[in-house]
Amino acid sequence: MTEILILAVGLAMDAVAVALVRGSVGEHRPWGAIEVGLFFGIAQGVMPLAGWALGTAFADQIAAIGHWVAFSLLALLGGRMIHEALGADDDAAGSKARSHYAGLAIAAVATSIDAAAAGIALPLLDAPVALSCLTIGGVTALLCAFAYVGGMRASERLGKWAELAGGVILIGLGTKILVEHLAR
Repeated sequence: MTEILILAVGLAMDAVAVALVRGSVGEHRPWGAIEVGLFFGIAQGVMPLAGWALGTAFADQIAAIGHWVAFSLLALLGGRMIHEALGADDDAAGSKARSHYAGLAIAAVATSIDAAAAGIALPLLDAPVALSCLTIGGVTALLCAFAYVGGMRASERLGKWAELAGGVILIGLGTKILVEHLAR
């Protein structure tokens, strides 16, 4: 179980960074922390299960493009945040709500691609796959909820600068994922 907890924390770190950013630029409501925790926790819990189910048959194909997908999604979200921080977004409220959930879902999937790869290795840990996935999802949900609250507190002092920095961080995180995989 110790290995699964360590794996869960390691897999959660990208999601925690994005949750921190979202908290700093979000609507600053208590439900937001739960919402972010649920989105990221579910994605991080399901992706290892998907990776385990797909097995090693498609591991090479996923590994070949996964980092490009993560980079593209995070760069898109980061660019959008920078665009909004600079005051260039005049969306209506309904459109913002749809965009919020779409952005949250994209970020959750983008940060959980590594979890799918980790799912392929789950049988090597001799732990039940379902319990492992629930642990990974639960740890991620909890850490992301706390990170969101931390981001909310930081943004009270930083305002639009937090949104601008958040966009840069997301682009940087995507670039980091891309560079790490290309260097292998």
